[in-house]
Amino acid sequence: MLQLGSKVVIVADQYEQKLPIGEYGFIIAYDRNADNVFDYIVRVPAANRNFLVPDEDIELEETLIQLEVERIERDALIDYALATFNEELFNRIMKGDQEEIETDNTAKEPLSRDDFVRQVNLKAWI
Repeated sequence: MLQLGSKVVIVADQYEQKLPIGEYGFIIAYDRNADNVFDYIVRVPAANRNFLVPDEDIELEETLIQLEVERIERDALIDYALATFNEELFNRIMKGDQEEIETDNTAKEPLSRDDFVRQVNLKAWI
């Protein structure tokens, strides 16, 4: 549950209530009615109205800002890698965490022939 007074951004209009998507608002109350699908009452100053909204239709402003910062950092690193022809950096950015997992597996000591055959058979069986 989000706290009262939290600044949120409307990101969707799941029940087609003509919500102002992209506008910010403030949580002014919880809707505690168990028969209702709405979770919060949000005050949107730009529309000068209160809206009943479900939890899925709103997102904290801080969360959206953090996601945007991460996207901008990633784009800047990609631009830098392309400008400097740094193929290793570009591949690491594009693959993300997958490459780190692969390097951890390859850092182990080599398998004996029997262990290798056992591992291949196990994967083939699965």
